Amino acid sequence: MLPLSQIKEIARMVMDATEANDLVTMLKRIADVTRELVGAKYAALGVPDGRGGLRYFQVSGMTTDEIAMIDHPPVGHGLIGVIMHERETVMLDDIHQDPRSVGFPNGHPDMTRMLGVPVQVGDQLFGMLYLTDKENGEPFNIYDQWTVETLAGYAALAIADTQLRENENRLTLLEERQRIGMELHDGIIQSLYALGMHLDLIRFSSDISPQKFQPVIDGLNMVIEDIRAYIMNLKVTQNKQRTCYELVEDVIARLYVPPHIHVSIEVPDVYPPFEGNQVDSLCLMMQEALSNALRHANARNIGVRVQQNEFFFYLTIFDDGCGFDVQSVAHQNGMSHGLGLKNMRERAIQHGGAVEIRSQPNKGTSIIIKLPIRK
Repeated sequence: MLPLSQIKEIARMVMDATEANDLVTMLKRIADVTRELVGAKYAALGVPDGRGGLRYFQVSGMTTDEIAMIDHPPVGHGLIGVIMHERETVMLDDIHQDPRSVGFPNGHPDMTRMLGVPVQVGDQLFGMLYLTDKENGEPFNIYDQWTVETLAGYAALAIADTQLRENENRLTLLEERQRIGMELHDGIIQSLYALGMHLDLIRFSSDISPQKFQPVIDGLNMVIEDIRAYIMNLKVTQNKQRTCYELVEDVIARLYVPPHIHVSIEVPDVYPPFEGNQVDSLCLMMQEALSNALRHANARNIGVRVQQNEFFFYLTIFDDGCGFDVQSVAHQNGMSHGLGLKNMRERAIQHGGAVEIRSQPNKGTSIIIKLPIRK
């Protein structure tokens, strides 16, 4: 067992991590703390999405650029899936020799040893902690296991508390939507009813001269202007109130996803660092990329990933489909041939960003949208 002083230090470090402003930052800090305590080269903390995949996967020990080089983040298969479903600690001297391993995607650093621990309270799973390869080259030991399992217990409580607060915020937003619905019903909709009654009176009147319709026309114009102003105000408010994760979910909900395709979301539940019009452009680019993947990639897995650092925001849409020759497509109408990439590039350029396409035949495609964060 760990000494009491060590347990208190672990508790303090996790509590420090909970002071983050959002769940994603907190997960990253917990991964950093775990890696530091055990002396591992890499650590990660994944949070399940309840559908067999991962809602979050925060990595420690790799830079943002190194993460961006990986074809796609984990989707909950292999050893990650083992810990998620069996909820038991896994400690391995060689990942490659374990029959449950599914290997690493292109661009992923090579890893050999692994220590994985479920983050749970009772039967409730809140996440999975993974560590690979100690800095001193030694294998993970029982003391490392005790350390990570103790930390995982505190992390589960921290994640549960943060998720509870987020749910409370969503409830507040739902109440606000109900209030808006009441305002629409009591204001604009009632005005439309009144205009309808006015038209009925004219219809049954013996005098149906054009002058009698003028008040109705004026009234309709006023209602239209009210609706336009209301929608524009809602649009700005909605963009400010919707997180990156909610924006991605909304875009995916608007598309038809065949049942044989799995769509994973590795997106923080934080607000985007942009104004309303930039968020609209980002959603349109994301919709174009996802639509292309669904229609043309012949993929079984499609994913959306969001990352950001102090200077840039990265949106990546990736798939494991048929891929294509980027150079060949680039020579056909400036990378616009059949894929709608030209519009995406132009939208990104309007906001000072860029679009990068990585693809090879039979090796899938990644579209990386990079936008600067203006302070």
